[in-house]
Amino acid sequence: MSFPWAKTYTPKHPFMVWMDEKLPLPRLVYNAVGGGYEVPRNLNYFWNFGFLAGLCLVIQIVSGIVLAMHYGGDTRVAFNSTEHIMRDVNYGWMLRYGHANGASAFFVVVYAHIFRGFYYGSYKAPREMVWLLGVVIFLLMMATAFMGYVLPWGQMSYWGAQVITGLFSAIPLVGDALHTWLLGGFAPDNATLNRFFSLHYLLPFVILGVIILHIWALHIPGSSNPTGVEVKSESDTVPFYPYFVAKDGWTIGLFLIIYSLFVFFMPNALGHPDNYIPANPMQTPAHIVPEWYFWPFYAILRSFTQDWLWIVPAKLMGVLAMFAAILVWFFLPWLDRSPVRSGSYRPLYRKFFWVLVFDVLVLGYCGGSPAEQPYVMIAQIASIYYFLHFFVIVPVVSSIERPDPLPFSITESVLGHESAAVAEAQA
Repeated sequence: MSFPWAKTYTPKHPFMVWMDEKLPLPRLVYNAVGGGYEVPRNLNYFWNFGFLAGLCLVIQIVSGIVLAMHYGGDTRVAFNSTEHIMRDVNYGWMLRYGHANGASAFFVVVYAHIFRGFYYGSYKAPREMVWLLGVVIFLLMMATAFMGYVLPWGQMSYWGAQVITGLFSAIPLVGDALHTWLLGGFAPDNATLNRFFSLHYLLPFVILGVIILHIWALHIPGSSNPTGVEVKSESDTVPFYPYFVAKDGWTIGLFLIIYSLFVFFMPNALGHPDNYIPANPMQTPAHIVPEWYFWPFYAILRSFTQDWLWIVPAKLMGVLAMFAAILVWFFLPWLDRSPVRSGSYRPLYRKFFWVLVFDVLVLGYCGGSPAEQPYVMIAQIASIYYFLHFFVIVPVVSSIERPDPLPFSITESVLGHESAAVAEAQA
């Protein structure tokens, strides 16, 4: 967002002057993340997760490119090539563990980023496009992660591909043909592995492109903030550099420490032991589960155990509900009609938000548990509440709630009323 008080880029060195005239890349960087980009002064650490998500994507792309140099995209050698990377390639074990745990780290950061948006109303006008592009990024992440999970060609890779692609067969009329087209045959085989490998390599660059659009859309209205109050004066903002670059730097250091603990000391904590067994189409694992970051949606999928009115198959209902659980986020800017953005000033909404967080955690636990009672029944109750939250609770609460008084400005929320008046007068 361009403010009249924002600093402008003025190169001084002759080479930088020439560069600015021919290819104004330094100006672009300065205006995007430097002193020329003003952000609200009251941003808390939840606003650092967007930058961390970008770091995770870089880690995944760099490690993925190197891993692809040594991976064999053929069912006869895929499992052995993965073991070759682990045992024979210099630092291959670190690259593979870094890539596998990097996917989990990416989803942790993005989930925190999404739920921050839920709480602080970051999806509300004028930032609807920022939110919509963010949901697109999440869907692309899910597709990329699923295809990457298939590549080691272990037991869970094979049967995960069999189960997840089999969901498309529930689509009426074209389901079976679509399932066969996705797999390149009637069961996961060499054609499946080849196309999944190609798409897994390609999609991160598509994600990178959408992230650029996401950041571009963000710079038009500017960043949101914990109060939800828009910028009114120069005292409400500070330059992104050096203030929030330093803040991001501290968060990156903490993130890398935690990430390194997983990579070096417990690299398989988030994986499944069955994936260290070569894929065997003749032996079904006792418990087929996706990676942990898919568990809430997997629980919703498995919640439908009976056909609806003996017409709509339970499998189709589960597939529709699983996709609807994410697609509903696209409509959130219009489902929530409250004029107040931040949950900090919405006491009733805030309570339901924490119920939603608990509900998603319950869904995640049920999704990773066997498909038996009482987990199925708990998942059914949690799934009902999940959809009630977005389709009923959010619209009703936004209509009947009486929000707390908002601060007059961002500066007032930081310094207090009297200090804010002095700061704004000086500005």
